[in-house]
Amino acid sequence: MNKPTAVAAVAVVFLAAVGAIGCGGPAKPHVEGAAPSPTQVSGPVYVPDSMGHPLTRPTNLSLTEFSTLTGLRWRSWGGPRAVATGRLSGAWCRPKCSDAGYPATVELTRLERRENVSYYTRAAVRSSHLPPKDTDDLSAVHLPVPEP
Repeated sequence: MNKPTAVAAVAVVFLAAVGAIGCGGPAKPHVEGAAPSPTQVSGPVYVPDSMGHPLTRPTNLSLTEFSTLTGLRWRSWGGPRAVATGRLSGAWCRPKCSDAGYPATVELTRLERRENVSYYTRAAVRSSHLPPKDTDDLSAVHLPVPEP
């Protein structure tokens, strides 16, 4: 056997041996303990207004181009949901409603993490004083999250 053929034969035997003992045997990885729990929200939490500007516990919030919440007082913030009471008004209520608008409650949900901050991505507004036919559908407003 010449030298190149002998080297090739040794290489084939070596690769076959490595493949047989070093790869893909029937053994499966052994896993112990409970799965890690999801991490809590950390870092700042924002709500984007209708233009995508991040706000923290805003006193006024433009939800859509036609609807605005004012005088917001937050009962909760930073968890899975944030809740505030305030006044709802918009172009749709003039001239019937006063400048103060209607009493309303807003609930922010669906936190989305972006880099080291989180954003609420949905808003729902409720008001028993509001004539339903006069408003935008504010029961599930998608909030525009800024791109990273």
